Amino acid sequence: MQAAANAFQDSMGPVDTVVHPEYKHREDGSKMKALAWFGNEDVRLIEAPVPDITEPDDVILKVTGTTICGSDLHLYHGEIMGLQKGDILGHEFMGVVDRVGPNVTNIKIGQRVVTSFQIACGDCSFCKQKLSSFCDRTNNSSLMNYMYGQRDAGFFGYSHFTGGFPGGQAEYVRVPKGNVNLLPIPEDVSDEKAIYLSDILPTSYHAVVDTGVHDGDTVAIWGLGPVGMYAAKWAQLKGAKRVIGIERVPERMAMAREKLGIEVIDFSQTKDVPAEIVKLVPGGVDVSIDAGTFHEPKTLLHKVQKTLMLETDSPETANEMILATRKMGRIGLIAAYAGFTNNFNIGAVMEKGLRFIGNGQAPVHLYWEEILNDYIRTGKFDPTFILTHRVPIDDFPALYKSFDKRVAGVEKVFVETKFSNSPSAGCPTTTRVAEWSTVV
Repeated sequence: MQAAANAFQDSMGPVDTVVHPEYKHREDGSKMKALAWFGNEDVRLIEAPVPDITEPDDVILKVTGTTICGSDLHLYHGEIMGLQKGDILGHEFMGVVDRVGPNVTNIKIGQRVVTSFQIACGDCSFCKQKLSSFCDRTNNSSLMNYMYGQRDAGFFGYSHFTGGFPGGQAEYVRVPKGNVNLLPIPEDVSDEKAIYLSDILPTSYHAVVDTGVHDGDTVAIWGLGPVGMYAAKWAQLKGAKRVIGIERVPERMAMAREKLGIEVIDFSQTKDVPAEIVKLVPGGVDVSIDAGTFHEPKTLLHKVQKTLMLETDSPETANEMILATRKMGRIGLIAAYAGFTNNFNIGAVMEKGLRFIGNGQAPVHLYWEEILNDYIRTGKFDPTFILTHRVPIDDFPALYKSFDKRVAGVEKVFVETKFSNSPSAGCPTTTRVAEWSTVV
């Protein structure tokens, strides 16, 4: 499927965009450490050329913090179309400005900044509404245009399906349209609190806001990884009277109970999750949110269909939400679905009058200043409650293995480079993966 997708992309030719993924290299030939994809479960730390200013709106960052996002596992397993060997991964990162292009006047060398995971042009109709993830002009993927009838914005480090831009699991990153896609971070906000403004903070917030969690609602959230955990916290801050998480990883369930005080259903022990939810909430919940993954089908039927490439995504969580949500309730999909599914219960969506909402990739630019100033700086939301480990960039390949297997309670990891600040008070100190993982 991967090879066919690449061949299709090549046959269609690129779509014209305002930025291009290729970057100039430093004239001195200097190299950097970067994490690159070479095949299914094959990621390697390589030496790559250090990027230089390529287009007038570029900014070059020294990366001070990066991480693995749950959606990176789709790349790790080769499930995202358009991957090519040697692609540098990573879409969630921050840094210090190293160089700026001649057109960049609002960002200065030496500033601490966070990068949005999407690359927005700043000028199209979507960007003017701060709907950065829907930018029309930064992703040249003909394949996405064919499959979806349109293109999302270009994303860092997420295959040529999203533009082919080298990502932030590296020591340096070129940020196209740096005058648009960087958020300066004030000195009273630590790197550990700031880094997730690049993705999972706006993503989880968008899930709750876009699906419509209101005061007094009962909310069910499938998947208590970092996005699901953050979504539960946002739901509480938006006035939900009750939040129920659906998960099977013991460490995640324990964290949700301890840090958030929510109810948890272990779906590995509960055969019929919708029936259990309706037992707890007669008539069904007001809002259901899928913060899980298509990566792991639950039943043999969908494992077989996925193996045989008869579908790319499983509908099992979607169908559970449909049954567990009350009539006229709302269902939101923030999980990273990619393509096609079978056996979707479309009849129940119609008959129950459900609002089934594809949240889309979160428009980071719409929310990141609000989250920074109204929630993080005021102390209403401390993003570090999900941070479990801190490791050096050299451990990236081993970290992917451990993250994929969910060993040692690994959830969100701050990956440091030679440019990083020291760990902040109350946050994990630096360890090596080999010290706590058994799968390296």
